[in-house]
Amino acid sequence: MQRAAAIAAMTFSLAGLISHSSPVKASDIDRTAIPAPASTIRIINAVSPVSVPVPVAADPAPTVSAAPQAAMVQPSPTEEQDEDDHYNSLAEAVAAQDADDIDSSQRCLAGAIYFESKGEPLAGQLAVANVIINRSKSGRFPTDICSVVKQRGQFSFVRGGEIPSIDQGRASYRTALAVAKIALAAAWESPAPKALFFNTPNRRPAGNVIKIASIGNHVFYR
Repeated sequence: MQRAAAIAAMTFSLAGLISHSSPVKASDIDRTAIPAPASTIRIINAVSPVSVPVPVAADPAPTVSAAPQAAMVQPSPTEEQDEDDHYNSLAEAVAAQDADDIDSSQRCLAGAIYFESKGEPLAGQLAVANVIINRSKSGRFPTDICSVVKQRGQFSFVRGGEIPSIDQGRASYRTALAVAKIALAAAWESPAPKALFFNTPNRRPAGNVIKIASIGNHVFYR
């Protein structure tokens, strides 16, 4: 009986509690932030931020500048020729000439030098050569060397319009050939500039001529 009375009393108590309670609104809920313990805050602040590596752009390959090339200055043909034709004497110029590669003009001029002035000083042989060259440029005689030499009535050694044969092994002819090359190349100044005639001292060319020089056994006129 006592147990039954206890159960009944409990039932009435629950019923009364329910009858006196009311619904709870969401707005009535206490939203006050619950402060975190200080130890928790220290742990959060102690965490170091994670570093995110930033990709580094590769350095561009260094530019290598080409070293400037030194300018090469080449001597002009005129400078080279001047150096080659610089001699201390006419004899040195004669000795420097090559007997090879002889053209027709050189051969004709050498023949005239040989027959007209072999045995004369080198200056006299060069002056004879220059007379023939000057004639070819004067407009008063043929325009090429061989025609000047072979012109009728000009040089007594010419036979039938031809130059007699010469022993090319003779030293005097080799000298005449060297002088001819020097004269045609204008490698040495003429000792009788602008001369158009020459003769022996006891003979004077016809006409109104002017004496320029006397070299060896010849007198030169223009």
